[in-house]
Amino acid sequence: MFTGIIEEEGYIEHITEGAKSCRLKIRADKIFDDLKIGDSVAVNGVCLTACEIAKPYFTADVMAETMRKTAIGALVKGSKVNLERAMQLGGRFGGHIVSGHIDGTGTVIDMVREDNAVLVTISASPDIMEYIVMKGSVALDGISLTVADVKNDRFMVSVIPHTASQTTILGKRAGDRINIECDVIGKYVKQFTDKKQSGITMDFLRENGF
Repeated sequence: MFTGIIEEEGYIEHITEGAKSCRLKIRADKIFDDLKIGDSVAVNGVCLTACEIAKPYFTADVMAETMRKTAIGALVKGSKVNLERAMQLGGRFGGHIVSGHIDGTGTVIDMVREDNAVLVTISASPDIMEYIVMKGSVALDGISLTVADVKNDRFMVSVIPHTASQTTILGKRAGDRINIECDVIGKYVKQFTDKKQSGITMDFLRENGF
């Protein structure tokens, strides 16, 4: 489990490509103080397992399903990646609940500066958009962000200077793919409301303040 608060930017040192999978060798700095083989690390929001550690590098295997569902395949040697270790019990919960299980990818449409922030517009498929709600939470490449606006096939987030300086988000360009993880609470609510036998409906939730 993660929070979407990025600890540092790492770099792809090497990619070993398989038929449908790959192995990433990633250079990092801050995350090594307690990183152990078998630990989970979110790499651009994708939960991966550290299978080899030789500071300042760690290695993680990426299976075929992850390659299909995420933008990991777009990484090349030298690419910057957002890194976050799994959250510690008792630590501060500064972002939102992030599982590291990507729901799909979106496409960066544009970026517009608005005073001290940058508004980033992302297009996404209908199965992603049904979980995107105004002022709700979303993780983009593992970054915990708040939805600022929602249209039919796209949504917008506002990136403050601190987030811009600590993550890869503003290094994206129009047309780039980005990993999206929707709010896990929203996904569970949707599942429950879809089950008629649950007795929970959207009207019921609205009437009770949700």
